[in-house]
Amino acid sequence: MKNIGIEIKWAIYFVAMTLAWMLMEKMTGLHSTHIEKHPIYTNFIAIPAIAIYVFGLLEKREKFYGGKMTYLQGFITGLIITAIVTILSPVTQYVTSTFITPEFFTNAIDASVRLKLMTQADAEKYFSLGNYIKQGLIGAPVMGIITSALVALFTKKK
Repeated sequence: MKNIGIEIKWAIYFVAMTLAWMLMEKMTGLHSTHIEKHPIYTNFIAIPAIAIYVFGLLEKREKFYGGKMTYLQGFITGLIITAIVTILSPVTQYVTSTFITPEFFTNAIDASVRLKLMTQADAEKYFSLGNYIKQGLIGAPVMGIITSALVALFTKKK
C-alpha cells in the first residue's frame, strides 16, 4: 500500500472534487431550473479532473521517484488513480443521486421529454441510477486512460 499511497490519496481527492462539483451544479440550478444547460456546463469538470491527475503525477515524481519519472511510470501512476476512481464511481454516483441531488433524474427526464429530445420511456431508461453507474464504470476508465496518457507526457522528467 505504501507504493500506491500517493495514487490512493489523489483518487480520493478526485472523488471529493466530483462530489463538490455535483453540489455546485445543484446549487447553480444545473440540476433544476437550468437543467437544459447541464449537458454543456457539466463538461467543465474536465478542468479540475485533469489538474488532479497533474498534481498526482507530479507528487509521485517528486516524492516517490526522486524528481525523475519516465513516461511509463507516469502512465502507470495515472492508471492506478483511474482504477481506484473507477472502483469508487458507483459509490460516488450513489451519493450524488441519493444525497446531493435526488431530484436530478426526475428533472432530466422531464426536460428531455419537454424539449422533445427523448420519449418518456427512453428518458426514464437513460436517466436512472443503474444507467449512470454503468456509464461511470465505462467512462471513468476511458477518460482516465486518455488523461493518464496525456498527463504522463507532460510530467515525465529525466
